[in-house]
Amino acid sequence: MSRSRTVLMVDDDNDIRQGASLRLKAQGYEPILASDGEEAIASAIANRPDAIVMDVRMPRGDGFSALVRLKENERTRRIPVIMLSASIGDRQASLDAGARFFLDKPYQGKTLVAAVETAIAESNSNHRSEPA
Repeated sequence: MSRSRTVLMVDDDNDIRQGASLRLKAQGYEPILASDGEEAIASAIANRPDAIVMDVRMPRGDGFSALVRLKENERTRRIPVIMLSASIGDRQASLDAGARFFLDKPYQGKTLVAAVETAIAESNSNHRSEPA
């Protein structure tokens, strides 16, 4: 009866996408992959994942702009987003724009999984407490 928990993994680096995908699969998640912000927005609207993990710096459709657009869209605004970047300067802007977590690259796989689990649990808890 319970559906698989989906996580949209967005990064322009194929190795990072694949590595995170394998880590998420090992923890029971169903990863959906995208390579830039434009693909991320389209996939989030179409698939309504339980969480989004997204790199900030990508050459075609950066993650920060995609985050802002996701938070403005009624269909995607409640999906928790975990932002990734090697630039510490991206942290505050990402959190201010609505990211639930910000992870510094390189990150530990267990840290990524813990952030996804916490973000999904908090999101589910918040949805149950919202008025119908």
